[in-house]
Amino acid sequence: MLHNISTEELGPRGEVLARAIGTCVHCGFCLPACPTYQVLESEMDSPRGRILLMKSVLEGNLPADEAEPHIDRCLGCLACVTHCPSGVEYGELVTSYRAHIRSRGSGRQGGWWNRVRDWLAATTLPYPGRLRWALRMGRPARGLARFLPRALRPMVDLVPHELPAPIPLPEVSPAQGEVRGRVALLAGCGQQVLAPDINAAAVRVLNRQGIEVLIPPSQSCCGALDWHNGRAQRAGRFARSVLAAMPPDVDAIISTAAGCGSTLKEYELVLAGSAAEPAARALAARAHDIAEYLSRLNLVPIPPVKGSLRIAYQDACHLAHAQGIRAAPRKLLQSIPGVELCEIEAADTCCGSAGTYNIEHPSIAAELGRRKVETILQTRPDIVVTGNIGCLVQIKKHLELQGEDLPILHTVQVLDRAYRQILG
Repeated sequence: MLHNISTEELGPRGEVLARAIGTCVHCGFCLPACPTYQVLESEMDSPRGRILLMKSVLEGNLPADEAEPHIDRCLGCLACVTHCPSGVEYGELVTSYRAHIRSRGSGRQGGWWNRVRDWLAATTLPYPGRLRWALRMGRPARGLARFLPRALRPMVDLVPHELPAPIPLPEVSPAQGEVRGRVALLAGCGQQVLAPDINAAAVRVLNRQGIEVLIPPSQSCCGALDWHNGRAQRAGRFARSVLAAMPPDVDAIISTAAGCGSTLKEYELVLAGSAAEPAARALAARAHDIAEYLSRLNLVPIPPVKGSLRIAYQDACHLAHAQGIRAAPRKLLQSIPGVELCEIEAADTCCGSAGTYNIEHPSIAAELGRRKVETILQTRPDIVVTGNIGCLVQIKKHLELQGEDLPILHTVQVLDRAYRQILG
């Protein structure tokens, strides 16, 4: 419940803000589940503390800039949602709050170099061509990182030593055998540059199941990074572009990145109060993660792997918490003869990637990455598997920092390699 302010004053997402804040009973079950609370041990850096801060700001009892450091340190991983007995929709709350505050010129503090960093991220990450160029330009800077402004060093640290070659995919990839369905694939942004084989593997696996795959060439970024950072207008423009690009005559809109899929399912909130809201609601109903979609099919039998293979599966936050998808990827991996699935301790605790978090809060992200890799290594896996490009990049980095050369793959890459008998 909010006092001294009406939901109308809060704009099109006012009902969401008021409902989420009013639902919280401040029980504290969210505290041990929250990664930033685990690292910082600060009440104000927990979901309960942040809800109190947001409530105080919205009611006019606290300046937004005083609350912002704590709100900004939220990963948006939504582990608190999974562990909340009251059903607080914290994800809808924090994204709506950020959008509301930033529309009024508050939020996202920092010096000039922080603004440069945010501008660089916003103008490169959603655009594959620009991102590839930026990563190539950033490679020589790796050796000079210590001379750069502190705000820019984490970006340079994440520049990969090598970039994979692009994998062009046709607009239409026909089904093999009997046609069982027709889907459109969200190509994504950074993933096209950093791991283009994920989408290629998704197309091959879907085609093998009798699913025709369309990749609309006019599609854009889904808007996830902007939406999670409170840039609602930019997120809305990207969402409208995706709405216009996706064909109406497909069974599903498929995403291979957990963060993108989560945002597709939130399009109704992204475009709340606009003329596009009904179309956004309809698209969200057809949005499915690749593992979610495949798990509902009777898969073409998968050949056994060579020998046995221990797989450690890491839950991506926006798959496990935001979309509630946990069983589907495990079911798919266990359908491969010869695979032993190893459960990681606290598998659904954030690895520290969280969109652009690891360049905005590198010390917290690094600590979470270190902890995540230590729990993974305890299972003695042959392969690490997850369902999100950000997790792949973060975990690979921290495996390398600990001197480990374990392969890390997306769930659909594992299935693809099993079908092609090059796994194990």
